[in-house]
Amino acid sequence: MSDSHPFLAQDFKIKWSTLTPGHIKTDVSKAIETGRANIDAIKAITPGEATFENTFGALESATDDLDRSWGRVNHLDSVANSDALREALNEMLPLVSEFSSSISLDDELWKVLKSYSESEAVNSLSEIQQRFVQETCDDFKAAGADLDPASKKRMFEINSELAKVTQKFGENVLDSTNAWELYIEDEAKLEGLPESAKTGAAEDAKSKGKEGQWRFTQQFPSMYPVMQYAESTELRKNIWEGGGTIGHGGDNDNTENIWSILKLRQEKAELLGFNNFADHVLNRRMAKSGTGALEFTEDLHAKISESFKDDMKSLEAYWMEKTGAESGPMEPWDVSYWAEKRRKELYDFDDEALRPYFPVDQVMDGLFSLTSKLFGIKISNSEAETWHPEVKFYEIHDSASGDHLGSFYADWHPRESKRGGAWMNYLETGQPIPRTPHLGLICGNMSKPTGDKPALLTHNEVETVFHEFGHLLHHLLSDVEIKSLAGVNVPWDFVELPSQIMENFCWDRESLDFFAKHYETGETIPDELFDKMIAARNYMSATAFMRQLSLGKLDLELHVHPEKYLGKDLDEVDREILADYKAQLATQGPSMARRFNHLFSSPVGYAAGYYSYKWAEVLDADAFTRFSREGVLNSETGMSFRKEILAKGNSRPVDESYRQFMGRDPEQTALLERSGLA
Repeated sequence: MSDSHPFLAQDFKIKWSTLTPGHIKTDVSKAIETGRANIDAIKAITPGEATFENTFGALESATDDLDRSWGRVNHLDSVANSDALREALNEMLPLVSEFSSSISLDDELWKVLKSYSESEAVNSLSEIQQRFVQETCDDFKAAGADLDPASKKRMFEINSELAKVTQKFGENVLDSTNAWELYIEDEAKLEGLPESAKTGAAEDAKSKGKEGQWRFTQQFPSMYPVMQYAESTELRKNIWEGGGTIGHGGDNDNTENIWSILKLRQEKAELLGFNNFADHVLNRRMAKSGTGALEFTEDLHAKISESFKDDMKSLEAYWMEKTGAESGPMEPWDVSYWAEKRRKELYDFDDEALRPYFPVDQVMDGLFSLTSKLFGIKISNSEAETWHPEVKFYEIHDSASGDHLGSFYADWHPRESKRGGAWMNYLETGQPIPRTPHLGLICGNMSKPTGDKPALLTHNEVETVFHEFGHLLHHLLSDVEIKSLAGVNVPWDFVELPSQIMENFCWDRESLDFFAKHYETGETIPDELFDKMIAARNYMSATAFMRQLSLGKLDLELHVHPEKYLGKDLDEVDREILADYKAQLATQGPSMARRFNHLFSSPVGYAAGYYSYKWAEVLDADAFTRFSREGVLNSETGMSFRKEILAKGNSRPVDESYRQFMGRDPEQTALLERSGLA
């Protein structure tokens, strides 16, 4: 099997070199065939023969081959994209969507499952089996299992169209990001840029055969230092305008894709009896409805609105004083630059001063020792084939039992074949009894090594590493016997709690000393620099807070009230929705919706769910108060978090897991206090 069908191979250590585009069609087709045969076997079960094992239990593993092979295809699409891979993926995409949709829309299958779920036998199942039966039935209903035949047919078509148009959206973002580049020949134009950014740009140009020049792209580690530090207004403006080309204009324009996706999602929601897509998606999450999520967003908006206006007023006053401008508003390409200048002046603090304390390998080692101490685990390097030479492979063992809990890949630096951003994913979900390990991965687009220096991260990038590792631990420390209730398979507005709580350790002196050590001297961050970093933490925090709220607001408005906006000019819609959420600037850029992968590059993703970052921030700030109270590196607190939150997945309602850890419901105060906005 493994040689002739590499995408289906069950080897725990994946032989990435064998996963070539030529195998995709054969392997994925075979996986669909197997899945179909497994589903047919369940459909043949009569009520008299029905048991948990041959109905719901069999359904749980029916599509293992497809989940495995298609998961690998999609993973490679995000880290090693190529024309051949993309072509094979797009050829199989309609078939995979069609088969996946057909499962929950299959009358005969639903009849067997429904009949068993309503039988007396369910009462004698274990609690987790009962929860699985309930959750599965809810999933089937949410997908349209109770619809009439004509509506089912239409649902099927919608799912297939959504899969295609969201895939195209993501491809357009990647292609337009890669299409934009800027070469600078005169070093004088780079005045103000940190050495790390200049060296990176010079090496980038050299790799493109333009030695002696500097190359800039729309990858975050390349463009962001320019916006923050470059003294040339023209250079900053060029980079800012480049950002506006992502998903916008030419062959890669996403405007029509967005409207198509919104129409399809709205139609899907209406077929299922909901007013809008947000209500459909959120009725089983903590927010309960689109209105519930909007109220949460608007409530926080009201609490920080004045602070946000004050932030911008102070910045504008500073800019006028320094430039002699007589009145605002500022240009968008001036904001980060002058904000950084003012921060330096107010706190005598420069982000770049922290970089030498954060070489990526040491950050990882420190993160490993910190989480090992907290959660009772051991993490070690291991040998395995990977999809790129920069990728590393690690194992996690339980300190007490020695059990191999899971392994993971880490892939930290940008490449043109890799999508932007940072993410965690899983390739295998293990089982507690008998113990089989989980397999996961974390990816980012962090600063690369330059010259003879290791990859030195910004503090913000360190937070991202901790964040993604939190997601990873949520999956790899999961102890749930039913795979689809394990790990990160929790309601979306809870999924960010384990990741965001980890970011707190990047601000605490005791935990920082674990991993923040100068790459040349091994010294920890000096007190004076640490004090400045903490003092500057909440500089313009209302602005950062408002940016997150604005993304959630845009998402919710489009999915709660699509009828108000469909067919209008997308940029005007953006301005209308976010009138009170964005600073008044001299030039309006195109809507970032066209590059908003979180919302539009998969059939559901974070659609109508982006608010959950802020929702989970309320949870993480509140939950971290227990760590602060009992000791940030207190292993008893850590083990309680592992036992009640990380290990439990979705095996019980998540609000119950939260109460088990905190002894009460969450409160908003801690987040506002942490942001200096209480």
